[in-house]
Amino acid sequence: MINKKNFGRTILAGATAALLAFTAACGSTNSNSNSETVTEGKLTIATGEPAYSPWVLNNKPQSGEGYEAAVAYAVAKEMGYDAKDVKWTRSTFDSAIAPGAKDWDMNIQQFSITEQRKQAVDFSPSYYNSTQALVVKSDNKFANATTLAELKDAVIGAMSGTTSYQQASEKIKNDITLFNNNDDAVAALASGQIDVLVVDAPTSVNMVESGQAGSNGKVLGQIANSEDKEGTGIVLPKGSKLTEKVTKAVNTLKQNGTLKELQDKWLSSYTNLPVLK
Repeated sequence: MINKKNFGRTILAGATAALLAFTAACGSTNSNSNSETVTEGKLTIATGEPAYSPWVLNNKPQSGEGYEAAVAYAVAKEMGYDAKDVKWTRSTFDSAIAPGAKDWDMNIQQFSITEQRKQAVDFSPSYYNSTQALVVKSDNKFANATTLAELKDAVIGAMSGTTSYQQASEKIKNDITLFNNNDDAVAALASGQIDVLVVDAPTSVNMVESGQAGSNGKVLGQIANSEDKEGTGIVLPKGSKLTEKVTKAVNTLKQNGTLKELQDKWLSSYTNLPVLK
């Protein structure tokens, strides 16, 4: 990172040029500093690789099918971007919420809004407030648990840095097995390395229905009072010129009922689950 304290001194023109070139290389990939997006006239939206149902159907966000894909296009429309002007790219979860320049304008992949993350990136208002659910294999000794207390001796896994981990450690036990991503976590469940996996409710159902949790995976239920109060927001680079516009767009979609309509369309069958207290 460049130390700006030395900029007040007179320096050689050649050094200045070199320094400016270095600054540009370390900053945004946008070639036009006056543009509000990384590619002028286009809105570049990132999501995970792969992206799963019900958030994105068939790992094709460009289809607009799945809750987050549909929300992304609805937000883009509110901001004045046609569907043809939306470009999709992929990023990891961790890199998206890390400090630094980004090669995308918005990132949508179930990011819980937290004060810690707000230090590194900007967030839109919440477009969904999920609950956390428990996935097991039907032949596991904890498969018939009806209370959280019955899981205190289970090996429980969750993705690190997520609301799933937070709720598991607060509501069930402190000793949670952590994974870098949900792919690794569900593979550990399928292979018997862990007894129970904690993920958001829609993802839990998809993991079972798609066979990711193994041939005999099942959703045990939701964790009582595990709704993410802050909710799930769209991530933008810190200080983005788009943050105010995205905020206005999400608020408009919430107020006019569009978000509720999209949730009913894409998520309703994934959230009607029993509750474990």
